[in-house]
Amino acid sequence: MSERKVVVAGVGMIPFAKPGQSAPYDEMGCAAILQALKDAGVDYALVEQAYAGFVFGASCAGQRTIYKAGMTGIPIVNVNNNCSTGSTALFLARQAVESGAAECVLAVGFEQMVPGAIGSVFTDKVSPFEDFDRACDELVDVDLPLALRYFGGAGLAHMNKYGTTLADFAKVRAKASRHAARNPLAVFKNILTEDDVLNAKVIWPGVMTRPMACPPTCGAAAAILVSADFAKKHAISAQVRIAAQVMTTDRPVALAAKDMMELVGRDMTTRASKAVYEKAGIGPDDIRVAELHDCFAQNEVITYEGLGLCPEGGAQKFIADGDNTYGGRVVTNPSGGLLSKGHPLGATGLAQCYELTHQLRGVAGDRQVDNVRHALQHNLGLGGACVVTLYENAS
Repeated sequence: MSERKVVVAGVGMIPFAKPGQSAPYDEMGCAAILQALKDAGVDYALVEQAYAGFVFGASCAGQRTIYKAGMTGIPIVNVNNNCSTGSTALFLARQAVESGAAECVLAVGFEQMVPGAIGSVFTDKVSPFEDFDRACDELVDVDLPLALRYFGGAGLAHMNKYGTTLADFAKVRAKASRHAARNPLAVFKNILTEDDVLNAKVIWPGVMTRPMACPPTCGAAAAILVSADFAKKHAISAQVRIAAQVMTTDRPVALAAKDMMELVGRDMTTRASKAVYEKAGIGPDDIRVAELHDCFAQNEVITYEGLGLCPEGGAQKFIADGDNTYGGRVVTNPSGGLLSKGHPLGATGLAQCYELTHQLRGVAGDRQVDNVRHALQHNLGLGGACVVTLYENAS
C-alpha cells in the first residue's frame, strides 16, 4: 500500500502551569482540542478517530476529556508510553491517516501532575524498570529518585568519556531559559545565566544542579491530522506535513553495554533519527530547528549527538560555538523545551508538534527561526520508547 501524505491541519496548546495551579486534566485537554479544531477549521463531527495520551490518570481519562468536545461514538484509544506518550498518540494518529484507515484524526495529550520527583505508583507490582534499575545500580552509586539517577548518570558518563563539564550543562539550561522568555505558554519565563545555574541547589555534586532537571508540570496540547485529499476537499491549508516518523524501543545494547547513556535511550534515538533521515531523503545538515527531549540538560547534550546534529563527542564544541541557538546552525527547543516550557508527560510530544508547526508556518513570533523548511522532533520515554518526527513545509 502506498503511503499517503499526512497534513498537520491544526494544533492547540494551553499555557503550562505548576502543579496545583492548573484546571483539571479534562478541562485542559478539552481546551487544547477545541483550539486545534478551530486552528484547522474542522468541526469535531468530522473527526473519525482519537488518541489520548496521559501517564498519571485512570483508564478512559481520554474519553472523559474528549467527550467534552463531542460524543460521536468514534474509536478513542488511551495511550501511555511514559514521557513519549504525546508523540506516541501522534504516531498512532499519523498511522491511521497514512494507511487510509481514517481521513481526519485527533491526537491529544494532557497531564495533571503533583509536585516533586516522579516515583512509582503501582508499588504492589513488578516495576517496568526492574532490569534497568539493576543495570543502573551497577553503574552509579547515588541515592536519588529514578529519573535523576538515570539521566545524571548518563551525564556523568558523557563527562567521563568526552570531557564535558558541568558548565556545558549550565550553558544548555541558560539557553532554555532565554528561549522560554519568548514563549507565553511556558511555565518558567525567568532568564537564568550560566552562573545562576551553577550556583543553584546541588542535586548531585559535580554532575547536576536543580535547574538542570525539568519541573513537574500540568498542561495539554493537541493536533488534528488529515489526509492531503481531505485537506483539499475542506479547503484546509496543507502547508505543514509529516515527512517521516519512526518509533523505536530498546534493544539488548541498552542493558548489555554497561553504559548509562545507552540505558537512557541513546541507541533508540540514533536508530530513530537515522531511519527518519533515510525515509525523508535529507540529513541532519538540513535541519534548522528542532524540539528535542531535554528532560535534563544532560539529556539534551547526549541527544545532540544521537540526532546527528553534531559528531559523537562533539556536543561541547556545538554548545561553545552557539550552534544550538539563534544565530547558530540548529535552534534547539525554541519553545524553551521541557526545562523551561515544562514537561506535562502526556502533553509534551504534542506541545513539540505545536511549536514546530508554528515554526514551519512562519508564525512563531519572537521565537521564529529563519528559512525553516524542515523541523525535527524528538520525544523519549524510559522503559522505553523514542519517537522522532520530521515535519516539512510543503508550500
